[in-house]
Amino acid sequence: MGDQLPQDDPHRRPEGVDDATVEAVGKMTEALECVERVRGHLFELHQLSGTADLSFGEAADLLEKAGHSALAEDVRREIVGLNTFPGRWSFQLVEEYDDNYYSTVRAAEKRVRDELLDGRRHVFESEMKEGRRTHGRPGHESRPD
Repeated sequence: MGDQLPQDDPHRRPEGVDDATVEAVGKMTEALECVERVRGHLFELHQLSGTADLSFGEAADLLEKAGHSALAEDVRREIVGLNTFPGRWSFQLVEEYDDNYYSTVRAAEKRVRDELLDGRRHVFESEMKEGRRTHGRPGHESRPD
């Protein structure tokens, strides 16, 4: 593709945008990426909590089958269906995070990109790539063909 990004490359800095602006928008995107990871961990918590709850139910069934009815009933009563947080199962945390923090952060990052970089994504990273790659060397191409 050559060593220069074409004018229409979606990762090219818009005309007239300074380094400080590109760096600031890059930091917004970096922060959003951290928020995305938090969201992934919340889904991990949600899915693991659900799997654990189902497994406790199966364990209670197996305790019952093994002749330990009182213990099986204790597990069912005390653990199966237990809130993971006060008044909430984990899906409710995911929904609250999505509806409040996550949606607000995503909208703010997009607004900053739209206003300062014409909506272009990863301009900072694209410029970092251009500065770090070995121009002309196989495996260091700027973009796919």
